Amino acid sequence: MERLDHLEHLDKNLVDELAQVARETVRDELREQTRKQRRTATLYAASGAVALYAGAALALALGLALALSLPNWAAALITAAVLGAVAYALRGAARPSASRHTHEPAAGAVGGATPEGMGGTYPPVPPVAPGAPGVPGMGPARPDDPEAPHHRA
Repeated sequence: MERLDHLEHLDKNLVDELAQVARETVRDELREQTRKQRRTATLYAASGAVALYAGAALALALGLALALSLPNWAAALITAAVLGAVAYALRGAARPSASRHTHEPAAGAVGGATPEGMGGTYPPVPPVAPGAPGVPGMGPARPDDPEAPHHRA
């Protein structure tokens, strides 16, 4: 009996060691992944900052070019309008809106009508009412139907 107790103790130690090795392996793997993700995020942030400064320099160049032939206030106003239009277009490209959806009838819609506020279409109307005789799987079968199931009592 003493020998079995000793083996049980060894099993417990082995399980504890395996659990510790697994935890360390997972921890090391997670550290490596987060290190790579942190580097990628830093590069994206730096790219965004540089792009912001490039956009500002471009806007300044546009304003200065317009200021050569227009009054300064008009050049600044035109530059602001162009930047606003670009921002609006980028916002529209980033976020789908309801105005983009066409108002054509969906396939299977009856008359293309949709109930107000429901956002869906009416389901198609079946050609035969459910439960009509002669429709497979629906309603009572005719006694002369060769495909009707035959149940024995």
